[in-house]
Amino acid sequence: MTFFFEVLIGGLLSGVMYSLVALGFVLIYKASGVFNFAQGAMVYFAAITFVGVTEFDISPWIAFPISLIVMVVLGLVVEKVVLRPLVNQPQITLFMVTIGLAFFIEGLAQLMWGANVRGLELGLQDVPLEWVSERWGMSISKFDLAAAGVAAILVTSLALLFNRTRIGRALRAVADDHQAALAVGIPLQQIWGIVWGVAGFVALVAGLLWGSRNGVQFALTFVALKALPVLILGGFESIPGAIVGGLIIGATEKLAEVYIGPMVGGGIEGWFPYMLALVFLLVRPEGLFGEKIIRRV
Repeated sequence: MTFFFEVLIGGLLSGVMYSLVALGFVLIYKASGVFNFAQGAMVYFAAITFVGVTEFDISPWIAFPISLIVMVVLGLVVEKVVLRPLVNQPQITLFMVTIGLAFFIEGLAQLMWGANVRGLELGLQDVPLEWVSERWGMSISKFDLAAAGVAAILVTSLALLFNRTRIGRALRAVADDHQAALAVGIPLQQIWGIVWGVAGFVALVAGLLWGSRNGVQFALTFVALKALPVLILGGFESIPGAIVGGLIIGATEKLAEVYIGPMVGGGIEGWFPYMLALVFLLVRPEGLFGEKIIRRV
């Protein structure tokens, strides 16, 4: 049982890392109703910008606000140049635009900082907590625990933003109907700018944590693919759903790798979350926290 709980807790903490990426998708989807395929590229761009700034002998404490400003500016430029001309266009049009945007951001990141793999040190070592190991005999990572704390702060802040502020109510109105929101005086462009700015901040936090664990490299763009099962399980419009979905995916993929993997030759951690998401789509396609849509036909 000690080993089971060690694997379970490790999976839950790893799932928080997926949730951080999924939060960026949720923010954009809640405000515009479109799946932002470029979120993975934004995570990569944020991480490599932070590392690139520190290479000029700038302290990480100064590099973080600089990188944050860069990501907010990037989000505002994307909103103004790319999305603003496409107001009230079909969702498939916006989705295709985000695919092109992903390739553009990836190319821009490599053009500015190069394509070499870089290390990122945040002072958070991926080593077991000694007191947990001594008391319960379990190996719990300090890094995963710190990432869970960061995710908890982000989720709490974003939940308050969406549910307790005028901006949050405006965001929900814009997500429901662009034309109706414009008709009642909600500034659509301003709302989208705020959302893309916040999404840039979330991408920076996720990029720093993922870059610290796996290195800052082009492969960070594929982290977005691991967020898809998280969104399917939690719901595309729910911030708490992104966290719950991440926890479920993280726990099930670790448990499946340990207990089912040896029966089928191993290596199922990479594809098991997608199989789980596929089964979940057949049962509850709107997700655990998603709003069930009923249309009159």
